Amino acid sequence: MNVPVAWVLGQSDLALALKGGSAGVEREINLALATELPNPFRWLSGGELLLTTGIRLADTSEERVAYLRGLDACNVAAVGFGTGLTHPTVPDDLVRAADEIGLPLFEVPLRTPFAAVVKRVTARLAEQQYDAVLRASRAQPRMTRAVVFGGAQAIVRELARSLASKVLVLDPSGRVVESHPKSLDAALLAEIKEALASDTSTASSSVSLDKTGAAITHQRISVGSDDHGDLVVVSKLPLSHIDQILLGHANSLLALDFEKPARLQAAQNKLNSHALGLLLSTEADLAPAWVQLAAAADSRNNIRVLAASCETASATKVVAAALEEAMNRAGHSLFMQSHDRQVIVVLPGSEDATFARRVSTGIASSVRKLIRVGVSGVHPVDQVVAAVDNAKLAASAAERGGLPLEFSALTGQALLSFDASRRILNAVADTMLTPVEDYDRSNGTELLASLRAFLEANGHWESAAAATGVHRHTLRKRISQTEALLGCNLDIARVRAELLLAIMARGS
Repeated sequence: MNVPVAWVLGQSDLALALKGGSAGVEREINLALATELPNPFRWLSGGELLLTTGIRLADTSEERVAYLRGLDACNVAAVGFGTGLTHPTVPDDLVRAADEIGLPLFEVPLRTPFAAVVKRVTARLAEQQYDAVLRASRAQPRMTRAVVFGGAQAIVRELARSLASKVLVLDPSGRVVESHPKSLDAALLAEIKEALASDTSTASSSVSLDKTGAAITHQRISVGSDDHGDLVVVSKLPLSHIDQILLGHANSLLALDFEKPARLQAAQNKLNSHALGLLLSTEADLAPAWVQLAAAADSRNNIRVLAASCETASATKVVAAALEEAMNRAGHSLFMQSHDRQVIVVLPGSEDATFARRVSTGIASSVRKLIRVGVSGVHPVDQVVAAVDNAKLAASAAERGGLPLEFSALTGQALLSFDASRRILNAVADTMLTPVEDYDRSNGTELLASLRAFLEANGHWESAAAATGVHRHTLRKRISQTEALLGCNLDIARVRAELLLAIMARGS
């Protein structure tokens, strides 16, 4: 960051007056300091605004002019001469020498402290530094978004705008593949290619000057041993370190953009090879598919499966899109099948119904009421077929529009979860239980309740009697009456199981 000498002279409250060297007022200041050393040259690096009262200035005109020429040789940007102490005015020989060599020389009146000049320049430099950092912080996300929507062309355009420079990308053969602006001077292109060709250094970045004095900065775009070419910036001045950060960010984004097609092509080649192997083999070798599916498992090589049954084709598309987005957001490999209004996705075994609930509740209610979602239990990855069957079974039993149902929740009620099974059991109940229900209503007895307790106790008299709160002899009498009404033998386990399911279907 630099401050033009003209800007400092323009600060009216400092009351600085240019005395000589007007030709150099566009020189750039990068540091303001005060010194009374007669020979400060060895400590100067260029770009300084040097402030002095001339207290140790030489007595002869020749020595004073040599002092000023020495400062110019060190690339000092300007000299501020304080008057009112040692010298009432700026010496005329210094003014003449300043005009001759073009080194700005201005008077600093007694009422203006050197510290005020130093602070003003320092504050301006800090302000520029902040502006540069702010500009970079805004440019970086713009370039990141650009790579998503516009690729290399958009990155080059954003970098050129951020640096107010010409930017181009050359492939390894030296052909320009992207540039901003689109049309570049042929002589400049030739000079850029010459600079790249003559750069024999192993460094990934270098700077050179073209014939007009502009800076040519280039960085190699590479990932590992893969060389994708060069990113080149042509700027009026050498890039600042903030500009270099932007250049490096753009380089990284370009490298990722160039690598992406290579990775996709490699993946496509792998899938193509697997497909060809299946076509050429007499017996399908599914080993590659199992290796691929392993990416879906958790650290213990376990998976779950989520199944969604949808009422419409449009609902199926919405569910598939929601699952794909959720899987990508969670960082999981996506293994999904969408067919016949049913969506199947493989989850890591470490996920549970919470994941399915997040996806389900994130879907619009108008669509959610058209889907049923089921989740399998945890299975080894090689049991994916069983996991899919379990997830489908859970989905078919889930409430439409309700929360996802885990397969484990079906334990003990699987048959009652399906309409077809329930209809059969209700028919059994109507045929077999009606006589017992009629008897209870007519006589005020509790034969049906006693029968259920007996069946749920699996025929154990003591447990069933305790559950109904009667003596076991009373329970035996009730069960005998029930057997007579039903016309069946409750000693047979199959009969007991069928009756219990019929009672549960009637009561649920």
